[in-house]
Amino acid sequence: MTFTEPDMLQDFSSVTLREARPSVVATERLTLRRPTLADVRTIARLANDRRVAENTRRLPHPYSQEDAVEFVRATAELGSETVFLIEHDSGPIGMVGIDCSTPDNAELGYWLGVEHWGQGFATEAARGAIDFFFEEFEDDHLYAGARVTNPSSRKVLEKCGFQWNGVQLHRFLALGSSTPVDCFRLSRGVWSSLKSWSSARRMR
Repeated sequence: MTFTEPDMLQDFSSVTLREARPSVVATERLTLRRPTLADVRTIARLANDRRVAENTRRLPHPYSQEDAVEFVRATAELGSETVFLIEHDSGPIGMVGIDCSTPDNAELGYWLGVEHWGQGFATEAARGAIDFFFEEFEDDHLYAGARVTNPSSRKVLEKCGFQWNGVQLHRFLALGSSTPVDCFRLSRGVWSSLKSWSSARRMR
């Protein structure tokens, strides 16, 4: 999963209280919750923008309501991926998730609708998902990536404690080709030392 978003960077808190596999994570301004079929129309509208798709490995373009239905149904199944819809002021603005399909190589991904870029939401949502991951799973590292042409997303990852780990070629569905991606890694130790970004709460 590689999701990226241009962002005006700010400091936000998002440490969560422990609960077993919560369905909702709350940060200072955002709610991260599981997507439902009621969200399909909004997800499709937000995702159906080439600027979003070209920075997101697995989003097709154009992106239809049928694509959104398939996506929501897939997330409802028990599997190796944890996906949250990002909600602000009771309205969906994007997605964030952790893909654990490859052992010891869990990957953070996110995307936001274009109208929600530049407001610090990517950093805040990413921190909420990162806290969820390290509190609920035993992995020692979390990985992420950003297209080399998207320095703002790189800054989001760096503000979350990720450290640059090289460049790889990754295929992007909307591009129909592979493109260079800056790869990043966040260790549990670094995450723990950055818990001063604290104060989100975890709810069911």
